[in-house]
Amino acid sequence: NFIRDPAKALAEQIRVTRPGGLIAAAVWDYGDGMQMLRAFWNAAVAADPAADARDERHMPLCRHSELSALWLSQGMLAVGERPLAIQQHFASFDDYWQPFLGGQGPAGAYVASLAADKCDALRDRLRRMLVDTGGGNGGGPFVLTARAWAVKGYAPPR
Repeated sequence: NFIRDPAKALAEQIRVTRPGGLIAAAVWDYGDGMQMLRAFWNAAVAADPAADARDERHMPLCRHSELSALWLSQGMLAVGERPLAIQQHFASFDDYWQPFLGGQGPAGAYVASLAADKCDALRDRLRRMLVDTGGGNGGGPFVLTARAWAVKGYAPPR
């Protein structure tokens, strides 16, 4: 979903795959299935409505059936899509928060763009949402669910 032209990228995968060869991919469900990012963006947008434009939920191919529609649009055969769910275990709120400080991905880039006081406010809001109100264990370990949509299909004959 970070590729500018996914159809062109899939066409290239088909080109280099023998007919009948398997092509598969997975994309995180940024809209509903990634609790860690849903909490992040809900908190960010509550404090700064303009942040909604950066929310990964707007990214292409991250919702149910979007990957399979792409696969079908390129003539892939026996296309199947299913959710893959995992549990993300966090040792503490800091374990959750620290990766956002690296500036990677849309959420990390958003954090990096914030003034120190706004960053602290976002961190504190998230801590209250995830840890202090039952999402966690008074600052101890907590678990969030993460879901991806996985698709597979077979390269069509040439």
